[in-house]
Amino acid sequence: MKKALFLLSSVLLLSSCSLKYDENVHAEDKIPELVFQETKMTRYESNAVSLEMTADAIEQYKDSPETYAKKVEFSAYDNGELSTKGSCGLLKTNTDSKIYELYDDIKLFNQKEKVNFSANVLRWNENSEQLTSAHGEMVEVQKEDASIRGTGFAASGVSNNFSFRGTVTGNIETNEKADSESPSEN
Repeated sequence: MKKALFLLSSVLLLSSCSLKYDENVHAEDKIPELVFQETKMTRYESNAVSLEMTADAIEQYKDSPETYAKKVEFSAYDNGELSTKGSCGLLKTNTDSKIYELYDDIKLFNQKEKVNFSANVLRWNENSEQLTSAHGEMVEVQKEDASIRGTGFAASGVSNNFSFRGTVTGNIETNEKADSESPSEN
């Protein structure tokens, strides 16, 4: 009797399983082709450093334009001068579309504008020079005496402007120069 119940339950269990035989699953799609540990990379354009990056790990997959990096710090240069410095927990790059997705404790500093950005999810489009967040993602921008937090963030590398499409809060401190001189009476 136990054998019959075991056989019946095995037949029912196996008959309820479904395998997709029309999809080819290759191990190369799931296992990185190249893995670099404790890596420092430097990119040169026109014989000048354009990017320096360090990462705890970098993974590249076969036949894929995507690269993944963990615990990333980077410095981007424009004509040999530091333009942006940053870090994030995870970076996904696509060399075909030139889209860079940053995740987890993102810190960016724009040297020219003296602006700090912090967020958990940001996307950089190299073609349009746009830095954006998802509509509901909180981004904080700090510049001199201003600190602004909001959702639906978008920044243009072309115009050097940024905006929020969602809720915004923040503080802006202004220093008004007081007249210390009073009119003299003679």
